[in-house]
Amino acid sequence: MAGQFEIFTDAESNVRFRLLAADGTVLAISTAFDDKRQAADGIMAVRECAGTGLIREVSSNPWTGQRGGRNASPTPAVREHRHRHRHLPAV
Repeated sequence: MAGQFEIFTDAESNVRFRLLAADGTVLAISTAFDDKRQAADGIMAVRECAGTGLIREVSSNPWTGQRGGRNASPTPAVREHRHRHRHLPAV
């Protein structure tokens, strides 16, 4: 059995969708939408691009939201490197 999308209303009355694996594991939860139609459009967009989407590795500090290492003001060489993104093929 394939995975499935579920449209639901969260605790703040926002419409969202989640992608479930065949075993029921939640793989992804969407951003908030104004209504079910927009959520359905979001599902269609995910279906359309997920099979061909590239994987991009981005590092960030979960406490500050800033990318990069522990230094508050990285050197220019580090800053330049930080903005380059490595694209990996979809698997």
